[in-house]
Amino acid sequence: MERDRDEAGRARNARPRDGLGRPLPRGAEGVPTMPDDLRVTPAEALEQAQWLLDEDRPFHAHEVLEAAWKAAPDAERELWRGLAQLAVGLTHARRGNSTGAERLLQRAGERIAQYRADPPYDIDIDGLVAFCAAGAGTPRFRRSRA
Repeated sequence: MERDRDEAGRARNARPRDGLGRPLPRGAEGVPTMPDDLRVTPAEALEQAQWLLDEDRPFHAHEVLEAAWKAAPDAERELWRGLAQLAVGLTHARRGNSTGAERLLQRAGERIAQYRADPPYDIDIDGLVAFCAAGAGTPRFRRSRA
């Protein structure tokens, strides 16, 4: 079967997906995903990803965070990569793949921890690293303002 491609010839999967990002048969009704050319500011990415995680849509949060990762300056790329991996880890957990979830959350925590000294965008680095170690519930990206 021939792969779906965009105008530039890059491979794309145009198959519909379920709520956890798993491909469905062609013609099935799926859940809308993020556009491949999504552009978001860091603040928008954090806000959208948090909302998606709160709605139990970690695969979609991953897509938003991946868009931020691809657009991030070099100094922040590992942070955004770690945040995207955190969301993928949650996706694997929701799909029942505990081994994959644990591995991704471990890598995510290691990447995110590199930003402890100077956390950008008011990101709760310590809270996210602790979340990755525990792997339960829904992470909070920003520090609470008490």
